[in-house]
Amino acid sequence: MADRLEALMAHFPVTAQVFNAGPLCGINTLDSDGVHGQLHLVRSGTVEIHYGPQSLLVERPSLLLFARPLTHRFVTDAEHGADMVCANLSFEGGADSPIASALPDVVCLPLDGIWGAEPVLSLLFEEAFERRCGRVALVDRLFEVVMIQILRQLMESGEVRGGMLSGLSHPRLRNALVAMHETPSREWTLDELADAAGMSRSVFATTFRETVGTTPGQYLQAWRIGLAQQALRRGRQLKVIAADVGYGSEAALSRAFKAQTGQSPRAWKNASIAAAGH
Repeated sequence: MADRLEALMAHFPVTAQVFNAGPLCGINTLDSDGVHGQLHLVRSGTVEIHYGPQSLLVERPSLLLFARPLTHRFVTDAEHGADMVCANLSFEGGADSPIASALPDVVCLPLDGIWGAEPVLSLLFEEAFERRCGRVALVDRLFEVVMIQILRQLMESGEVRGGMLSGLSHPRLRNALVAMHETPSREWTLDELADAAGMSRSVFATTFRETVGTTPGQYLQAWRIGLAQQALRRGRQLKVIAADVGYGSEAALSRAFKAQTGQSPRAWKNASIAAAGH
């Protein structure tokens, strides 16, 4: 079976940077910086989490994922607190990352319910709470491994409704999505994508729209433009990008780019550079 995460993680990797390893006591507010998501691991203790008008109560070792920037507040016992390890997350592509945009606002999972994660979590906690050489770099990498395990868990459990992860959870649609992810330059037809999914053309089109929330053509365009944005950030020429992501010319890519983002590639790149400079 095709690897549903390989192309995603290759094009849009996630990096982590630990900023807390130890007890949090009383009330702690984590203000959104407008850039990073956050991943928190509660090793022990009870935590109330407030975000906007909503709240969660965590009473067992759990994972909390805020994939997109979101101010949230932890309320714990003022004396004993809760043992937590916390990291900022950077999704390649930022707000345009298909991974970040596919995830729910908040994911809360009990640690013992994440399949295959126990050895990684055990090592992460051991390193986070010790003062060993290289601990920060190692814990950062382990957080990135945990992110992959979260994505795997959400896909295999089918808990996400709508969007890319929902499509990757589907036993047939996943094959068409992986095909698009791995070979975006191919001139995919609806019939070819339906064949990849092992479905008839009409059933595939209907099932895709109902499951993912867009048509196959809209999804393919969004994936291609996401790749084009990545390439623009890296300074690649538009005519080279066009061929790589499945457009026959710069003009064709520019039309699709503006239809997807509302901006020309040049205007988008200039805005992206300006935003990164602040």
